[in-house]
Amino acid sequence: MGSYYYLMAQLPYLIYEQKPPMSSIEFKDTAKRLMAPCDAAVFENLSLNCSGKSECDFVRKWKEWDNNLRLNLAKQRVIKSKFEKSFSEPPLTHHDAAAAAAKAVDEHSPLEAEYLLDKARWHAIEEIAGDDYFHKNSAYAYYLKLLLMERKQAFDTDKGFAEYKSLYASIVESAQKTGESI
Repeated sequence: MGSYYYLMAQLPYLIYEQKPPMSSIEFKDTAKRLMAPCDAAVFENLSLNCSGKSECDFVRKWKEWDNNLRLNLAKQRVIKSKFEKSFSEPPLTHHDAAAAAAKAVDEHSPLEAEYLLDKARWHAIEEIAGDDYFHKNSAYAYYLKLLLMERKQAFDTDKGFAEYKSLYASIVESAQKTGESI
């Protein structure tokens, strides 16, 4: 089946800044019931950080984009830490992934950097899905967007700051034991 009008027409529009209207699990269960078995099977290997091979063009493109983002993040972190010579080839095949990585590394707040990266992921998902809202790719994109929204909801500023303070204290303590200066 090439068109999933019934599935997609009943879904609320997703906005990154809002709470998800349903869980990703609820959506996946609904989509799997309304999609052809071969299309529904793609959900089993679809996640924000896909691994393995897939015959689905959408999943391949998403995996390529996400891997490119991660490589660019690694490159930007190496450059920022002044160890540029240890990075051999710059992975700059997706301009938007490279730009997002560069901006994220420059963010002072780790939380804001994560938001920036997730917004770049959101935009990439929309680009990969294409313009046909009733195509199977839109269902896959909807699922990934719900995962991003759930990820955003899971961020806990207080817990993150407490973890940061704990890690920082252990680094200072370790440095004091070895006589290093910070």
